[in-house]
Amino acid sequence: MVRLIILKGGSGYDVSGCVEKIIWSGRKGAAPRCLKATLLDDGGGGNKRISIDCADGDRCVLYKGKEELFRGIIEAHAQGDSRRLSFTAYDSMYYLANNRDSFCYSNQTASQIFRDCMARAGIPCGDVAETGYVIPELPKAKTTFYDVLLDALSMTYKATSQRYYISSEKGRIHLRRRVEHMMQWVLEYGANITGYEYTKSISGIKTRVRLLSKEDAVVYEEADAALEARIGTFMDVQSVDDGYNEAQIRELVQSVFEEKGKPARALKVSGIGITDAVSGSCVYAVIPHLGIKRTFYIDEDTHTFSGKAHTMSLKLNFARGIGEAG
Repeated sequence: MVRLIILKGGSGYDVSGCVEKIIWSGRKGAAPRCLKATLLDDGGGGNKRISIDCADGDRCVLYKGKEELFRGIIEAHAQGDSRRLSFTAYDSMYYLANNRDSFCYSNQTASQIFRDCMARAGIPCGDVAETGYVIPELPKAKTTFYDVLLDALSMTYKATSQRYYISSEKGRIHLRRRVEHMMQWVLEYGANITGYEYTKSISGIKTRVRLLSKEDAVVYEEADAALEARIGTFMDVQSVDDGYNEAQIRELVQSVFEEKGKPARALKVSGIGITDAVSGSCVYAVIPHLGIKRTFYIDEDTHTFSGKAHTMSLKLNFARGIGEAG
């Protein structure tokens, strides 16, 4: 069972007995995690009614047992003649996605940029992984805090092939390296997986990378000849600074092929809910019919709580560079 607490004016109100359904979700590329709740609002059957007003800055906290799953601000609420009260809440990342500023960073790491953004936004920091790579320049005018952080992490990935992600927990925002916090949960069809859908697509694939100077002269070009022989040429073109050395050029090309050089494969699974299975984490999936037995990143997750039942649906992305079997 889950518990839902409404925070109003410094006091907490347990409304778990009024809960009809809770949907808790998140996805890669979206800043905040979301909670949508539907409560009984008739005051009958011993249910206690509670007024909720998003304009008053009301907040909510979701627990499963002693574990806090979600803490956030209520963005919108609705009531109607069905005698139901519904509301939508978002975690602290909501502030990163809904505040704009102008930024101009020089010779800063993504970790330093992250700390600066948290200070400017007035949001408490949690864990901050040291990303190492020094970004020469990152100017961003009139954009959101979240967008400038995504750019910083993208530039870091292209230079180092290391992935990092941002998350909110207990009101604090964390910057973490993806592989270091890999989940160990095993999902298996016939056990905790009840349904699945597997897709494979060459949409977005790149078989050739061409690098151009600021004057649009070709600096470097590399192709996957074997792949082009099968499906044709799909070229990506990027600009590089004149100061790039040969090692940096090869690292950039390799990062493009690592991300776009193979057909995109995705797996959607549904089954028994696991609260640790959230976007940005990893799971190990076993589906004998597809010959799948390996690690996946979670790109999108939706958890549904209704009564004593907890189910989930996950959109998984094939993880490259981490353990694989079969």
